[in-house]
Amino acid sequence: MADAVVNFLIENLLQLINENVKLIGSAKGELDNLLKVAQQLKGFLDDAAKYGYTNSEQWKVLVIEIHKTVHRAEDAIDKFLVQAKLHQDKNTMGRIFDWPRNLIKVRNLAAEIKGINDQVKELRSTNQALQAIPVIEHHKKEEVTQGPSLENDAVVGFDDEANKVIKRLVEGPAESVDIIPVVGMPGLGKTTLARKIYNDSKLTYEFYSIVWVYVGQECKAKDIYLRILKFFKKNIEDHLNDDVDTLAKAIGGYIKKGGRCLIVLDDVWEDEVIDHVMKVFAENKKGHRIMMTTRDLRVAKFANPEPHELKFLEIEESFELLVMRVFGKGSCPNELVAIGKKIAKKCGGVPLVVVVIAGALRGRLDKKDWERVDRNVVQHLGDHTEDSCLKFVKMSYDHLPQEAQMCFLYCGVFPRGFDIPCWKLIRLWIAEGLIKPQPKFTLEERAEFCLTDLLNRNLVIIMQKRSDGQIKTCRLHDMLYQFCKKEASNRCLFQEPDQSTLDPDTCRRLCIQPSNLSDFLSTAPCAEHVRSFYCFSSKQKPIDLSPNEIKLIHKAFPLMRVLDVESLKFIFSKDFNQLFHLRYIAISGDFKALPPTFGKFWNLQTLILNTSTLEPTLEVKAEIWNLLQLRHLHTNIPAKLPSPTTTTGKPSCLQTLSMVAPESCEKDVLAKACNVRKLSIRGQMAAFLGAYKGGINNLKELQCLEHLKLLNDVLFINKTLHLPPAFSNLVHTVKKLTLTNTRFAWSEADKLGTLEFLEVLKFKENAFTGDFWKPKSGFSALQVLWIERSELESWEASVINFPVLRQLVLISCDELDAVPLELADIPSLQEMRLENTSKAVKSAKSIRDSKRSKSMKLKLSIFPPENESKVPQ
Repeated sequence: MADAVVNFLIENLLQLINENVKLIGSAKGELDNLLKVAQQLKGFLDDAAKYGYTNSEQWKVLVIEIHKTVHRAEDAIDKFLVQAKLHQDKNTMGRIFDWPRNLIKVRNLAAEIKGINDQVKELRSTNQALQAIPVIEHHKKEEVTQGPSLENDAVVGFDDEANKVIKRLVEGPAESVDIIPVVGMPGLGKTTLARKIYNDSKLTYEFYSIVWVYVGQECKAKDIYLRILKFFKKNIEDHLNDDVDTLAKAIGGYIKKGGRCLIVLDDVWEDEVIDHVMKVFAENKKGHRIMMTTRDLRVAKFANPEPHELKFLEIEESFELLVMRVFGKGSCPNELVAIGKKIAKKCGGVPLVVVVIAGALRGRLDKKDWERVDRNVVQHLGDHTEDSCLKFVKMSYDHLPQEAQMCFLYCGVFPRGFDIPCWKLIRLWIAEGLIKPQPKFTLEERAEFCLTDLLNRNLVIIMQKRSDGQIKTCRLHDMLYQFCKKEASNRCLFQEPDQSTLDPDTCRRLCIQPSNLSDFLSTAPCAEHVRSFYCFSSKQKPIDLSPNEIKLIHKAFPLMRVLDVESLKFIFSKDFNQLFHLRYIAISGDFKALPPTFGKFWNLQTLILNTSTLEPTLEVKAEIWNLLQLRHLHTNIPAKLPSPTTTTGKPSCLQTLSMVAPESCEKDVLAKACNVRKLSIRGQMAAFLGAYKGGINNLKELQCLEHLKLLNDVLFINKTLHLPPAFSNLVHTVKKLTLTNTRFAWSEADKLGTLEFLEVLKFKENAFTGDFWKPKSGFSALQVLWIERSELESWEASVINFPVLRQLVLISCDELDAVPLELADIPSLQEMRLENTSKAVKSAKSIRDSKRSKSMKLKLSIFPPENESKVPQ
């Protein structure tokens, strides 16, 4: 595989040139030439991946040269674009631009890239010549291959895990093959658990044959068959030339002669492996079993929809393992117990991390040494790359597609231990150019596929899920975080600057801790090569910097594309208004309006504004309808949008409007924003619902709308609000609907039942009033029902009303006497959560017990716990 970062740089350069050739006037000829040689280089890089010579020393030198040259080319083009934009603003676009110095620079860069092309061609030619030499392969007679493990020592906390898997192996279908996958992130102890189970004496009574096969990344079907065959027949030389079908039949013959067979497949990466191994069980009536370990949840679920997901160690278990590996059979000295538990906690429940850190502590009894390790737990992971943690992470990283490699490394821009909002991560991936467009999919859909892939491979941890099952926040385990930081730094993807000078050839993205920001800005940095500037903080209140310090950020990075500084109190400046390359802006401040100058950011894709103003709305003065790249607009108070200057021309590509004032939802505005998928409207809803100036009727312009929120701001309403009779026709495409403080009568809720695509329905803060609800119709597609702060006392419903309901959430429904017992008859109902809804607890338990009596699972969570031995259940 060619270097992912190099390919990313070249592809982004090609895209930059292609998209902007028309804007640069007389530079077109030079840029066309640069485009041509860059395309040639991309072709040679693809050859490098094909012929596999990217690990040579000559290649490594070339990679550095490519980085530097492509970065300089990018800088030159971006400077051209800024000048062109400035001329355009002065209405002098008709002039013929003549910037001899910059034209010469572009011409020289094209020559440099051509020189690199020649070197790559020579390297390719040399390697092709080497490949022409025939290579004779010999099968080893005694081939024993083993994957990485935590040695054969018993690992603390695995007894319960082993017993659960053994129970599934022993029980289950008696006359067919059953597969039990064990899945988890690198270092969690999958192989160690499999070894523990493989060696368990209980299995020798249950299985006639127990076969261990290490698979790994490169294993072919024939290799797997030969390894299985070796268990039944010591000398397999006669079979080395057999094809896979012959080998499968031979193994099947041995299995048929004996009793139940268990095959343990360690470290499976591809689902084809399962298909291959299933072929050896020609006779399936004995209850044979396959157990497998894998890092990939997709592969695990291909084998069995309910894999065994290996848990993280508890803190006490981590400490016990740490003591075992440091002191052997001895105990931990009392003075080291407290610091030892702190260290164990920082290992994040991953046994491999505990083992590595124990290695750094072994033989050290001085408390100061343990305190030093405590301060540098994460750094210790990077110091042992060759024999432990990061090496195993790299195996997963190398197996990723190039696009996913870049997205994974990019997760390291967030601080360690940071809960990453998935929507923000996806927007940033797109703004950074990490997601490449493909036909039939939006960039957001492609990014979601990539995130799902990383989650399935256990490279990213799910922290919170949304009610519809989508991932809300995620996080990198410290071990994976350290890998991302180390690998990204090696590949010049991003860096955390210190007091040293920024290297213009390598430093393109800066991640700065808020505590270091003032010191950094005091150096008066000036780095036009920087494209992204990040400053994240988990604190709610923005950090105050002086106006001069804020302005330094604008002035220092004139070619910036990504600015994410929500942790700072931001102000606008003249230099900020000239950051024409900005694609992503996330800022906080005391904003009362979005100034007209934002209309000049023609590359802007995502705008996130958090204001502390006391004004009820944020007035948008910028001509946002001219921003043809703008896809997502987020504000923490309702935005008042301007009317489009023209109703003709290209519609906006806005997908998210969160949130807007009701009075902004005029027909011409929504017609221009016809591609919006997520819309949040907040304000006084009476006029809007009453169709004043079209009001709610204008929603019919949004033919792509999937998520809709209506939040009524008025606490005391004299006039009763009503859902329009034609509501379902106006928003017929909606999949997720949230109503807050609208105070409709419960009798009107049936109007929502006609929304044929509605999957998630949330009633918050007295969305409906009254003490009784009995739906007359059904919600045919509804999977999640959420009722919060309701006056509801009595509720009648059955499977007819909610045929596919999966999750029910009741929060602060203090007066609700009971959950309808008939909901127990809904086959799909898997989860119920009750918070501060004490009167209904008894009925909820009855529903749970009824489901259990039918051998159906129901997770019941009650908060605060009331007479529950274990919550959630």
